[in-house]
Amino acid sequence: MSIGYEYHIFVCENLREPGDKRGSCGSHATTELRGYMKDLLREHGLKARCRANKAGCLNYCKLGPVLVIYPENTWYHFETQADIEEIVLSHIRDGIPVERLLLP
Repeated sequence: MSIGYEYHIFVCENLREPGDKRGSCGSHATTELRGYMKDLLREHGLKARCRANKAGCLNYCKLGPVLVIYPENTWYHFETQADIEEIVLSHIRDGIPVERLLLP
């Protein structure tokens, strides 16, 4: 029996005061979107291979909501459930990064 995960996803849920010039991922429903991601992982039988955790500030606030997938160190911007579904199915399930959502 091996321990650990093939993928570990950290979703920024940092929340700053309203009006903070840096912005904050948490003001974009990232907690709910991470919950949706966890549901998808379970639904597609990926839960044993992948862990989705909340993270504090990942320091890319100006780019909007972000997440990072390890061990590849792949960074994504996301906004919708459709974005999350594409990341889970394409990247996690099929091993194909979602080019349109990659951070520059």
